[in-house]
Amino acid sequence: MPLENSSSGLDGQNDRRRHIMEILAKADDGRLERAWEEWLDKPDVFAVRGPETGLVMIRGRIGGGGAPFNLGEASISRATVRLGTGEIGFGQTLGLTPRKAELAAIFDALGQRPETSDAVNALAADIERGIAEADETSRRETAATRVDFFTMVRGED
Repeated sequence: MPLENSSSGLDGQNDRRRHIMEILAKADDGRLERAWEEWLDKPDVFAVRGPETGLVMIRGRIGGGGAPFNLGEASISRATVRLGTGEIGFGQTLGLTPRKAELAAIFDALGQRPETSDAVNALAADIERGIAEADETSRRETAATRVDFFTMVRGED
């Protein structure tokens, strides 16, 4: 999904916001920290909830569509913040990374402000490119170790 503001209506805005939140959750912790350090006009940020960590139950389905079962638990961190200008942002990440969840929430809130939404979109696009490059590198490294097995036909015995 492109990050431009070309979507019209509330559904388009929600889809764009959901996509950016997904990218922020996948971002490297250090990348979000650097982006916040480099942010020039930092707004006042107030914690509404958290950051806090906890567990969620991961559920699966047999064969992808069968009976559900509990696969196991995963650690998550989440945070909710309010900017001094009133926007509320949410952040959730897998793992024990409360600071990352807090930063994701801050950037989510900044993405709702007309003055800063383009900068947040650019940050998300940069993070998304980095994720895609890392995935491609991993695919190439995995493909290099691939072994193709074949069966040789023996003569008739």
